[in-house]
Amino acid sequence: MGDILTLAGANLLAPPVLFFALGFAASFARSDLEIPQAVAKALSLYLLLAIGFKGGVAVASHGIDARLAATLASGILLSALIPFIAFGLLRAFTGLPLVDAAAVAAHYGSISVVTFAAATSVLTSAGIDYEGYLVATAALMETPAIMSALLLVRGANGKEANGTNGELWREIALNGSIVVLTGAFIIGWITGPEGLAEISAFVIDPFKGVLCLFLLDMGLVAGRGMRQSARDLTAPLFAFGIVMPLIGGALGAFAAYLVGLSPGGAALLTTLAASASYIAVPAAMRLALPEARPSIYLSLSLGITFPFNLTLGIPIYIMFGNIAGG
Repeated sequence: MGDILTLAGANLLAPPVLFFALGFAASFARSDLEIPQAVAKALSLYLLLAIGFKGGVAVASHGIDARLAATLASGILLSALIPFIAFGLLRAFTGLPLVDAAAVAAHYGSISVVTFAAATSVLTSAGIDYEGYLVATAALMETPAIMSALLLVRGANGKEANGTNGELWREIALNGSIVVLTGAFIIGWITGPEGLAEISAFVIDPFKGVLCLFLLDMGLVAGRGMRQSARDLTAPLFAFGIVMPLIGGALGAFAAYLVGLSPGGAALLTTLAASASYIAVPAAMRLALPEARPSIYLSLSLGITFPFNLTLGIPIYIMFGNIAGG
């Protein structure tokens, strides 16, 4: 317990977390601080590129084996399963309408790449090694949750969601974040350590500074969203935004134990299972479930779960990883 408290304290005082807090506080104070949308998008693309490329290099160095395949399969299974648990909790305890509950559930089955990036930064700072191929797992965990949400809607009311049309699946497959993350992973895999040596000054050294600037923007976005939609967040919904990541994280830790990941790799799989999407899934929900309210699903994923994971969640998931890791 002492180690986790020490790690939590260090994480709360880490530059990325403090920059997020600065943006959040500035938004609530109605400061005119703003990061241009084009800059924010460029920062996001950089983080996805750097994470994906380094993950591909790690696979090139490690090689393909049964543990890698089992890790990928466990990620897909977690992404498909977690929405059903989230949906059941939401319907039982929050009173959300069916469509809203399904949309929220999709967010919690999918993943936040930025939370993943923050976790890798914490692990690196703590000198904890991890399997680089968890990046590939992250990419594969985007889509199954969306499919599960559409099945929930169809099964509950007997009607097709808009997800049966090709536009939705094209939106998912060609979502910019998935394309960059997966493409950079493949390029890193092809070029290997030699490729990393050529561009290390770009993908390694600036990473934490870019993460700080991106999280400053995320703090601004999260603060604005919370300020505008606070009336929609009841006490049961707020509690869900804290409890559901812990449930997902526990499932991720159990999967990591079964697969046999290292403590660092287990911490990352736990983090992925505990995170909630606020980029890819909202875009898909706009097409598949247009009647679902963004003021609910974005406020929960970005306004509650993301800050919780960034500050207190990651140290908890590292503790889970230490327990589950082989």
